[in-house]
Amino acid sequence: MTASPALPPEGDAPATTHERELTAPVELCTPDGKRLREDARGWSRRPLHTANLRGRWGRTKRWDYWALLTDDLAVSVTYADVDYLGLVTIWWADLASGEAGGREVVVPFARGVSLPDLPGSRALTYRGHGVEVSLRDEFGGTRLKATWQERDDRHGRLEAFVELPQAHESVNVVIPWSDSRFQYTSKHQARPAHGELNVGDQRWDLGERNRGPATWGVLDVGRGRWPYRTEWNWGGGAGRSTDGEHVVGLQFGGRWTVGTGATENGIVVDGTVVKLGRELDWHYDWDEPLAPWRVSDPEGVLDLTLAPRYDRHARTNALLLATEVHQVFGRWSGRVPTPDGGVLEVRDIVGFAEESRSRW
Repeated sequence: MTASPALPPEGDAPATTHERELTAPVELCTPDGKRLREDARGWSRRPLHTANLRGRWGRTKRWDYWALLTDDLAVSVTYADVDYLGLVTIWWADLASGEAGGREVVVPFARGVSLPDLPGSRALTYRGHGVEVSLRDEFGGTRLKATWQERDDRHGRLEAFVELPQAHESVNVVIPWSDSRFQYTSKHQARPAHGELNVGDQRWDLGERNRGPATWGVLDVGRGRWPYRTEWNWGGGAGRSTDGEHVVGLQFGGRWTVGTGATENGIVVDGTVVKLGRELDWHYDWDEPLAPWRVSDPEGVLDLTLAPRYDRHARTNALLLATEVHQVFGRWSGRVPTPDGGVLEVRDIVGFAEESRSRW
C-alpha cells in the first residue's frame, strides 16, 4: 500500500453539496432547549454541536451506537435514552457460521442511563441485569468494554479500542423537519479498531494489531426530537480500494431526511469526507433482505451494491415503543467519489445496510 495523499484543508474538497458547512462549535437548541437554533443548521467534518436539549418530554432521543465490522464478525453496543425507556444492548454475530448472541436491557424511564449534551465528554456506563458496559473516550480513540451473560448462561466479554486518527473526518449534520422536530447525527466510518470478543470458550481476535482480521469501527451519535412514527435507511462500511492504495469509508442514509434539504450521505477517503447533498436511490426488497441492496446517486457519482450474508431481523414491542428492522451485513462493491473529483473502485469491502420502521 502506498502512502495516502496529503489531506486538503477543510472546505477544499470539490462542491458535491449545497449544504452549509459549519466550522465552529455551536449549541443545537435555543437557550430554553426547546427549539432548533438557526445557526446550528448545516453539516461539519468534525463534531461541533452541543445538544442542549431541554423539555418536551417523550420526544427527545439520545443515543450512542458503536459497531465493529470484520469479514466474518459483526459486533454492536447501543446505549440509548428515549425519555420513557433506556436501552443498553450488546449484540454479536459470526457471519460465517450464523451464530449470534448478546443481551438487551430495557430500563423504565431510562433510570441509570444518561448521555451528555456534548457527545464524548464523559464516559457512558451501565451496570445491572447481568450487563456491565463502559464507553469511554481516551487519547486517540474510544475504549469499549462490556460483560454480559448469554441466554444459555455463557459469559460474554468485549474489550476493544476504536482509533480516531488526528485528521480523520466524519459526517455530522442536523436534519431539520421543523424548528421543534430535528435530529443531530454524527456518523463515523472507517475508524481502525482492535481488541477481542469472548463468548464462553470462543474467542475472536479483532484488528491486525491483534493478529486478527482488519476491523473497522462505526459510531452513530444521535441527539434530537423525533416524530412518533419514522422510517429510515442507513448503510455503511469500510475497506481498501481495489487498487489497494486508499482506505474508503461509506456513510449514507435515506427516507427520514427526504424534504429537509439535508442528508447524512458522505464518503470518507483516507480520512477526508466527500459530502453528498443529494438524496440517494435505494433498491432492495424488504421481504427478501438477503437479496442485493443497491445504493446509487441519481447523477452517477456513486453506485454501490451490497451482497448480504446475514440478516439481523429484530422486533421490539414495549407499549409506547415498537420497532422492526432488517439490518443486513455483507460486502459492498462499486464506485465512489474522491476528494479531488475522481472515482475509486471498491470490491467486497465489509459493511451493512438497514431499513427501520419505528413507533417511538
